Amino acid sequence: MTEKIGEAARTVVSNTTEIIALSPDDGVASIEGHLDEAVAAMGVLDVIRQDNNESDAYIIACFGDPGLLAARELTDRPVLGVAEAAMHAATFVGSGFSIVTTLARTINIARHLVLLYGMNEHCRRIRASELEVLALEDPKSDAFKIILEECQKAVQEDECNAIVLGCAGMADLTKNLSAELKIPVIDGVVAAVGFAEALVRMGLKTGKMHDLAFPLKKSYSGIYAPFSSK
Repeated sequence: MTEKIGEAARTVVSNTTEIIALSPDDGVASIEGHLDEAVAAMGVLDVIRQDNNESDAYIIACFGDPGLLAARELTDRPVLGVAEAAMHAATFVGSGFSIVTTLARTINIARHLVLLYGMNEHCRRIRASELEVLALEDPKSDAFKIILEECQKAVQEDECNAIVLGCAGMADLTKNLSAELKIPVIDGVVAAVGFAEALVRMGLKTGKMHDLAFPLKKSYSGIYAPFSSK
C-alpha cells in the first residue's frame, strides 16, 4: 500500500520533486481506530525526527491525519495531512462533498476532522463502505465495486457534487471512479502533494510561534528517549 501511495503521488509531481514513500519501522499493520492512530502518530513523528529536515515537506498519508499538529511542532517544514488536503480540494471543485471511507468505526474520527477543519458546511455526509483497510490490497475483496456503489449512493442521496475518499489506500481508484460518477473524486495523497509543492514554491514554512513553536527542551525516557533535546 505504501508503494501504491508513492506511485499515486508521483503521477502529479513536477520533474524536480522527489517522492519518498515510507512507513515507520514500528507501528500497526493498518489504521482503523483511535488506538491505531495513537500508535501510528508516534511512528510518524519518529520518521520526521530521523529525517532531520532533509525533506522540503512531509505528508501524513492516513485519512485520520495522525500526529499532524505534533509533526508541525517538530519541524518548520510544511506538514500536510491527506484528510485536510482532500477536504480543501473538494471545496475548490464542488459546492458540497461526501466522504466515502472504510469501516463505520472510523466515521467519528472523520467527523471530528470535518469540524476541526471548518468543513461542516461543505461535508454532506460521511459514509462507510465496511471494507477493512487491508482489503483494499486484496483482489478478491471487490473493493472497487463496493466503493463505487457507496459513491453512487452519495451522489443520489446526499446531493453532493464531489467525493472525498477516506483512505489513502484508495489512491489508485480515483480515475476510474471519476469516470463512472462524472464528478470529481478526490484522493488526499494527490491533493496534499500538489499543495505541498505550492507551499514550497512560495517559500512558506510552518509558523513557529505559540503552540507550534519547537518543543521545549526536556528529557524523554524509555522508547521515547530519542526525542530528548540535545
